[in-house]
Amino acid sequence: MSLTPRQGRLLIAAAALLWSTGGLAIKLVPLPAIGVVFWRSFVSFVFMVAVFRPSGERWRKASVSTAAVYALMILTFVTATKTTTAANAIFLQYTGPFYVLALAPFVLKERFRGADAAALAAALGGMSLFFVGRLGSGQLVGNLVGVVSGFFFGVTVLLLRRDTSRDALASVILGNLFAALLSFPFALGHLALDAKGLAVVLFLGVVQMGISYALFVKGLAVVTAAEASLLGMLEPLFNPVWAFLGIGERPSGWALLGGGIVLLSVAGRTVAGARERS
Repeated sequence: MSLTPRQGRLLIAAAALLWSTGGLAIKLVPLPAIGVVFWRSFVSFVFMVAVFRPSGERWRKASVSTAAVYALMILTFVTATKTTTAANAIFLQYTGPFYVLALAPFVLKERFRGADAAALAAALGGMSLFFVGRLGSGQLVGNLVGVVSGFFFGVTVLLLRRDTSRDALASVILGNLFAALLSFPFALGHLALDAKGLAVVLFLGVVQMGISYALFVKGLAVVTAAEASLLGMLEPLFNPVWAFLGIGERPSGWALLGGGIVLLSVAGRTVAGARERS
């Protein structure tokens, strides 16, 4: 039985809510960032292969460049989450759509509009607020890595759009394998897990990444990209909430203001773009 658009929206909303638990869960794993990257990516890879059972033909359609950028996105996001607040890491990653706007004319030959420039300027202004106020050297590094994570997030979206004639799912599965292989040599000696840590990495790989991605792909079949983008903003909205409830982590007022500006910029440009297309 085919899904209705309402059911598709619910699936995408559920996926975004599962994604939003990543900040808290990553912080709960008693390992440095590189160890978390390995376990999260390895478990997710094994789960996706077991569930989706990609054939040899699907593997051949996977894009190596897309998988490599996806792996770098995973590595930088987990590192940012471990070294700054969960709110900062996720808000900075959600600057990614503006790299899409800036680079789409070159990668996808899509026209750059004046509204894109205005939204991009507003988001950059919001991003600058993450570097104001109480900021120790460690958090500064985490925020800078978060900026890089946002760039890789945007490039990942661009490459997945570019590869619509290929197999995006196979590229994502391959990306998780790349992330696990890339992190493994550096994670040696930092992989031991107690029962609590094992439970958290299983949650990250199976639920927060694996099941959520399956829900998102299924919902996307009956929901427009604009709607999916807006529903996806449940992730940065709830990510800081879970971190506060779970470990009492409080983002600074400047970070909340900057994050609000970034999200409003993304939402405003997404809605305007949907109206232009209609």
